[in-house]
Amino acid sequence: MTTRSSRSKVIFSQPFTLSGYTDELPAGEYEVLVEEELLEGTSFAAYRRVATYLTVRGRGRQAGRTERRPIAWADLEAALGRDPTLET
Repeated sequence: MTTRSSRSKVIFSQPFTLSGYTDELPAGEYEVLVEEELLEGTSFAAYRRVATYLTVRGRGRQAGRTERRPIAWADLEAALGRDPTLET
């Protein structure tokens, strides 16, 4: 099966948590990796999301360490929805 990956960035203005993890993550910019697979048998190219990962950079004693955490897309959207928007 054909797969593709895409990367994007999300920005949190306040510390946040994600379902399935106990630690609070600091405000900042995070990379999101989405993996999708091509749906076979359609008359046009259509993809289905099969995995979403959030890249978390270490801090303190863990500085220099990078972790790619599997997350649910809905949990990421919920966390972004709880984050207050910055006024310009």
